[in-house]
Amino acid sequence: QVQLVESGGGLVQPGGSLRLSCAASGSILSIDRMDWYRQAPGKERELVATLSSGLRANYLDSVKGRFTISRDNAKNTMYLQMNSLKPGDTGVYYCAFAGSTWSIWGQGTQVTVSS
Repeated sequence: QVQLVESGGGLVQPGGSLRLSCAASGSILSIDRMDWYRQAPGKERELVATLSSGLRANYLDSVKGRFTISRDNAKNTMYLQMNSLKPGDTGVYYCAFAGSTWSIWGQGTQVTVSS
């Protein structure tokens, strides 16, 4: 069974950068979309960025211009480059891959933006 493993989270000061990675443990065919979500304490999970099978990217308005989603097919890995981080970006970040009838999720990685 394919699993997703996130890494790259941590504590960073406001204005800093982090790059999250989401590695699949095996090859996955027919991925329709790849997503990054986050959940802040006491808030609902929200979609931060999505990458379609046609490599079209969409972003939550509050992260546009600061975050970049990308993928490396050879490594079965998806990334989220996060620049100019703000305290409001704090939360647990989850990656997810989805096909037409299935989806798989990673376990989450904590991102804390604080001085």
